[in-house]
Amino acid sequence: MSDATAMASFGYELGILKRIRRSGWWHAGVRDPESVAEHSLRVAQLAGLLAAEEGDDPARAAYLALWHDTQETRTGDLPHTVKPYLTKPDPRHITADQTAGLPEAAGASVRDAVDEYETAESAEARCARDADKLEMLLQAVEYREIGVQRVQGWIDSALKGLTAQTAQRVAEAAVSLSPLAWRDR
Repeated sequence: MSDATAMASFGYELGILKRIRRSGWWHAGVRDPESVAEHSLRVAQLAGLLAAEEGDDPARAAYLALWHDTQETRTGDLPHTVKPYLTKPDPRHITADQTAGLPEAAGASVRDAVDEYETAESAEARCARDADKLEMLLQAVEYREIGVQRVQGWIDSALKGLTAQTAQRVAEAAVSLSPLAWRDR
């Protein structure tokens, strides 16, 4: 397979993320939850903002966040309720399989990003991980505002998991803020 064909093929695989729904929300009663791609976009945007405020590299944090759930093209979105029954596959292993046919620079870029995100040793990885939790919190508040009642567990989980001061402050503001507050600025 040529490099261009391999990249096009991977592009099609990534497109599956637009159709995979974030399945945990079904437990809360959300009939049509957001897709993994929709989630990942806002995670990347938030990661960049958090990193900028924390004095870290916003482009790197956003790049790490873009790749954090791409393995779900192979596994689907597994809710936390599967933990007692399944061992979560290592995202690095899935990413290695996904990128095996890519040109070396492209494949290495994705593998390195996933590894950095998973090890969470860099400031940018910690911002990306916080952004993942913060996005979940924002989504829970949005669902709550349209009448979904059973979202407090997601909000509490996100609040407990945040590490950066900026992310904690944003989350504290978000829980009492209307998702439409941006219209009043």
